[in-house]
This record gives sequence, C-alpha cells and structure tokens, in this order.
Amino acid sequence: HYFAQERVLFFLFFPVAAMKRSTDVTSSRRKCRKAHFSAPSSVRRKLMSAPLSKELRQKYNVRSMPIRKDDEVVVTRGHYKGTQVGKVITVYRKRFVVHIERIQRDKATGATVNVGIHPSKVEIVKLKLDRDRKTILDRKNRSKLADKGKGKIKEEEVQAMEVSA
Repeated sequence: HYFAQERVLFFLFFPVAAMKRSTDVTSSRRKCRKAHFSAPSSVRRKLMSAPLSKELRQKYNVRSMPIRKDDEVVVTRGHYKGTQVGKVITVYRKRFVVHIERIQRDKATGATVNVGIHPSKVEIVKLKLDRDRKTILDRKNRSKLADKGKGKIKEEEVQAMEVSA
C-alpha cells in the first residue's frame, strides 16, 4: 500500500515521456517476437542488414545494407571475431544467419560445417554492386537527402520557424 503511494508521487514529480510514437505499431513483446520470427523472406531481407565499413560508409554515405551472397565481410563479434575477410557463401534467411567462406567447425563425426553468423555481427568490407544495389545506395545516400531538405532538423531552422510564425 505504501509503495503504491510512493510510486504515484514519483510519477507526479518525474513525468515520463510516452515512448510510443505510432498507434499503428505494437509495443507488445509477444507480438513483436511473433512478427519477427514469422516474417516472410522479403521482410527478413531487410532485417538481415549489416553495417558497412568506415571506408564504404564514407564513400557512399550509407550506414548499412541488406547483406547479399557475394559481399565480402569481416566478423566483428563472437568467437570468430577479427579473422580475415571472407566472402558470404549463403544468406540463410530461414535461420537469420549468413555463412562465410572460411568460417567452419568440425562435427563429432569429422564432417566440417559452416557456422551461421548473424548479419548484425559482421561488417561489409566490399559490396557486390549491380544495378539494383546502386539504386539502393543512391536512394539511401544521406548527403543527397540533405540537399533535398530532408533529414534532421537543425536548431537554427527551428528558431527561424518560430520567428516567422
């Protein structure tokens, strides 16, 4: 009983900003997990995006890209971290993993199998560019968006809007 009163007082003195922005999207953990794990392949493609290396990020002004079969990547987290650059062999959308060229382990039977690594734990070092990929890079290019007047609003712009209003 006392704890409940204390809690009410806490919220009176420290109002918490509502985190939810859109009423169309759920915040329920159960529903979010269901949506994630039963997502179709087309949605999984976007979910399986990997960050670009600093050089590629500088070159294309893009932070991450959906990973693809012949991209060259380096593992940034986990047991296989920091090993040499490897080419992506398969993008296994069903399991949310990618298989990389020389990243394998031996089974008890003696057979070698590819180790699945989540795309967020790798960094794309070299992109396999084709026409579709180039259009995606152009669309996502941040400097071009800034030229069009899209993106983050700066403080000066807010003040200018307030003065004119």
